[in-house]
Amino acid sequence: MATNIEQYDQRDLVDYHYGKFPPANLDLARLIAPLARAQSAIARYDQMLLSLPNSELLLAPLRQNEAVISSRMEGTISTVDEVMIYEAEENDEQGSLSARNDVVEVALYSAVLRRAQTLVAEGIPINEGLIKNAHRILLSFGRGASKSPGEYKSEQNYVGDDFRKIIHFKPIAPLHLQPAMNDLVQFIQSSTLLPLFKVAIAHVEFEALHPFNDGNGRIGRLLITLLLWQFQLIHKPHFYVSAFFETNKDQYIQLMRGVSKDGDWTSWVAFFLEAIAAQSEANLKTAQRISDLYDEMKAPFREISASKWHLAAQDSIFENPIFKNSQLIKKSGMPKHVAIRITKLLHERGLLREIRSASGRRGALYLFEPLMKIVRA
Repeated sequence: MATNIEQYDQRDLVDYHYGKFPPANLDLARLIAPLARAQSAIARYDQMLLSLPNSELLLAPLRQNEAVISSRMEGTISTVDEVMIYEAEENDEQGSLSARNDVVEVALYSAVLRRAQTLVAEGIPINEGLIKNAHRILLSFGRGASKSPGEYKSEQNYVGDDFRKIIHFKPIAPLHLQPAMNDLVQFIQSSTLLPLFKVAIAHVEFEALHPFNDGNGRIGRLLITLLLWQFQLIHKPHFYVSAFFETNKDQYIQLMRGVSKDGDWTSWVAFFLEAIAAQSEANLKTAQRISDLYDEMKAPFREISASKWHLAAQDSIFENPIFKNSQLIKKSGMPKHVAIRITKLLHERGLLREIRSASGRRGALYLFEPLMKIVRA
């Protein structure tokens, strides 16, 4: 937020916890029960991931939904439908030009999630280079483009409410940021704490450092997924926790502030473990619903397509439930005439909804409503 804070209410301001990271100790007695619940819940979710024939395909739409929710927490408002429509029209100059800036920014966050997951899968460690690269992509368009994408802050920043002109938190000063980031990366790579404790502490420390001029919240929540994956708490990079944080936003903020204000790392870690447990259970239900729908749709797709391309069509549409025929052709590898026939028949059967008719060189845009109902929930 703004660095000119003379006109802001600073009575409740909390300063960064200099010299107190990582925490010297945690109250383990308070954390035993929430840790057990979190470990059990995320293990059940991970087993679900491992049982899916293609978790990347089936859970890809959840990545866009995470981008929508995480961005909404920072005041960037869009819907998952808008983001998917934008991505379907990304190579369509007229469609791209008509997209709202908020939608483009959320789509960029979805791209950041994909890119970061690819890099970690290729063996790139979670370090400052990966974090800066993710930030560079995230802020490559719109309001963030003027806020030094990929570069650490050079002026003091603050966390608060511009509308109500209140300052809640003063992150670390730029002068001390680089050694603090070094310490954070070292903690991630070498701390002997239990993995879930490490993820909780790394997240709150990143948010307290607030190393960039903008986009810190989104990058910080991205790190949660990557760290859970790196520490092998999940075998696939599909765990998104922003929905819990949004629902409990006031508590999320107050407990993060409590780390710096009162040195209360334990309460924060307990809350984080609660978030992991609750979101694991919610993610498990959503993933199961998507998997069940996929199995349910095998017969209709096979019957409607009446060709060897039925599974390729189904896979492509589940991965991109808002699409054009050109994308279906590219994703599935099927001939053009087959793709046109299949989408026509699926539309006639009510499985696809045409949300934009073909016009000139622009193809029709289709929406697979059964899956979108699950993703929006």
